[in-house]
Amino acid sequence: MHQYPEMAIFLTISLGFFIGKLKVGSFSLGTVTSVLLVGVIIGQLDIKIEGPVKPVFFLMFLFAVGYSVGPQFFRGLKKEGLPQMIFAAVMLIFCLLVPYACAKFMHYDMGQAAGLLAGSQTISAVIGVAGDTINNLDMDAATKQKMINFLPVGYAVTYLFGTAGSAWILASIGPRLLGGLEKVKQQCKELEASMGNSFGGNEPGIFSANRPVVFRVYKIRNDSYANNKTVQQLEDYLKSVDKRIFVERIRQNNKIIFPQPNTQLHEGDTIAVGGQKAYIVDENNWIGTEVQDEELQSFSTEVLKVMIIKKELDNMTLVQLGSQPFAHGVYVRSLNSSGVDVPLMEQTKISIGDTIEIVGTKDEVDKAAKAIGYADVPTNQTDMIFVGLGIFLGCVVGSLTLHISGVPLSLSTSGGALIAGLFFGWLRSKHPTFGRIPEPALWVMNNVGLNMFIAIVGITAGPGFVQGFKEVGWSLFIIGAIATSVPLLIGLLIGKYIFKFHPAINLGCNAGARTTTAALGAIQDAVESKTPALGYTVTYAVGNTLLIIWGVVIVLLMK
Repeated sequence: MHQYPEMAIFLTISLGFFIGKLKVGSFSLGTVTSVLLVGVIIGQLDIKIEGPVKPVFFLMFLFAVGYSVGPQFFRGLKKEGLPQMIFAAVMLIFCLLVPYACAKFMHYDMGQAAGLLAGSQTISAVIGVAGDTINNLDMDAATKQKMINFLPVGYAVTYLFGTAGSAWILASIGPRLLGGLEKVKQQCKELEASMGNSFGGNEPGIFSANRPVVFRVYKIRNDSYANNKTVQQLEDYLKSVDKRIFVERIRQNNKIIFPQPNTQLHEGDTIAVGGQKAYIVDENNWIGTEVQDEELQSFSTEVLKVMIIKKELDNMTLVQLGSQPFAHGVYVRSLNSSGVDVPLMEQTKISIGDTIEIVGTKDEVDKAAKAIGYADVPTNQTDMIFVGLGIFLGCVVGSLTLHISGVPLSLSTSGGALIAGLFFGWLRSKHPTFGRIPEPALWVMNNVGLNMFIAIVGITAGPGFVQGFKEVGWSLFIIGAIATSVPLLIGLLIGKYIFKFHPAINLGCNAGARTTTAALGAIQDAVESKTPALGYTVTYAVGNTLLIIWGVVIVLLMK
């Protein structure tokens, strides 16, 4: 491995991912921390890794982060998302100032302070951003290297409470600060009620994957409501009794026809209808007798993910979406924003850049997809022209340095790549015909990019890791717990008394601003509701951006 250091990198990745998946109860180290610690152990062999491989993977990761949250970040600038965006910015200032104050109190240097920030706020990208900033400072190489080597030490020591403590504070202490767990549970139920039924309620366009769409064939009897009615009259009647069922095909006079709204239905006609299984199977006497007609029922159905890009749909509720003419025969199966599944309720709002999954007959799904936005057709090709140019331009901007009173101010190439990702991700949501990065490729850029970088950090810092840990001891763990807890508690109180958020939104906003998805899951389990996710997406986009930039800021503050 001394001769071929790439072997050490891949061994670290393999063992780190394996250990990261192990759980003790509900707790696990997580992939990033496991990769870092394995890298530190292998790094005891004093393996040298030269060349640009570390920054290449880190820049790829940062661009992917910005690309993923770009649409939601700029969406937060609109009126609806602005309160959550301002809240995230205010809370994140405390996420910077509290670790900074702790570092000053303990007389930490720049590397120690940045490591504390990275672990206590669980933002591993700070290791790279702060390291780049320290490298650009005017000081001797040995001092720089000592500070950079301490970054993974501070991260590793403070990360455990940063992750587990955040989930515990937001899921256990948070509801108590907001009025008590039982009261918050009740308020979440009231919020759900105010937003309408969830997971397949009576309104158009909403259904859960637990209530699949099915297609059945019925022969109209003389005493059937459908007899001598038009297709439009039948569907309107079904809608009036809270059954969203559509006529898909008709066999009339032994000929299969495609129904039109004014098509007349008669006794003896055979019709294929589609809708939620519970509506069709439980009660069918109002249509007729169920029969077998394979030819009539032989039509394609499709499940398709669509990126929302149409301006007229921005900020529309699911109820309003389901009532649109193009939504005939189409059902919503999931809604995803910033990589988080948003609960499906009647008053859930959709935004440009969100991904919505729809299901129905192929013709109707394709028609709806064109009216909603851009179909996310499965592909294995990434627009590398877009990715390469985006990272290059970001690095150009980030490499520019402004000197104020002798202090160099720069985003560094890493900060520039993040900003470029935000812009290019937003641009993709506006013009989705280019810049496509499939989900598997985005996963590789995100996870492999970050962990490859972390593996190299651990290996190169390995020889000095033990000495760095001896210098700070377990006091850093306690300081890290303080730096984690105080901003979260302040955030909960600010959300309650200043922004006056609903408790569910308050909890979700705090989890999002701190970019802790594990805490969101713990909150949802505690309050027995998915509604906290409604406050997560905008604040998550802001948190992912500012927390990484704080890696630059804390170094300059400590200088």
